Amino acid sequence: MPATELDGNEVDVEYLLRIMLVGIGATLVSDFWGLLRQGLFGAPRPDYAMVGRWIGHFTRGRFRHDRIAAAPAIRGERAIGWTAHYLIGISFALLAAVIAGPGWLSEPTLPLALFVGIGTVLAPFLVLQPAMGAGFFASRAPNPAIARLHSVLLHASFGFGLYGAALLVAHSPLFSH
Repeated sequence: MPATELDGNEVDVEYLLRIMLVGIGATLVSDFWGLLRQGLFGAPRPDYAMVGRWIGHFTRGRFRHDRIAAAPAIRGERAIGWTAHYLIGISFALLAAVIAGPGWLSEPTLPLALFVGIGTVLAPFLVLQPAMGAGFFASRAPNPAIARLHSVLLHASFGFGLYGAALLVAHSPLFSH
């Protein structure tokens, strides 16, 4: 794998590129699921502008809101939110590779991808939803059970996306040696 030197430390550029592509691919799959569930169940798509608004308020020292939609808008919140969404997807792909080892990127397995994908639902349940006013495990949502189910399904789709994207990257002519 090609590596480069950065301040005396070797960086595996191909490994990082694989992680990025897998994370972006998995996130795209979860976004596609968001579109499908809107059509199938009438469920609203996640609003990543609200994530951007939440992040934007960090610079003002505000990390928790009673209701993020009522917080003042932040310039560029939609771009901030969507960028964060994809960067988080990439970091979760890195998590999968760290848990399984770098060989997983060459020979991905569905069980590990689903474990990581579904496991990542703890991030919104324990951090994002409480910080944005929905409570732990969406306890303050209008219908908490349905909100939880949609969150788990969204993250399961991310898990399937991790597996599919990792398979595509593993068999890509870009990385054939």
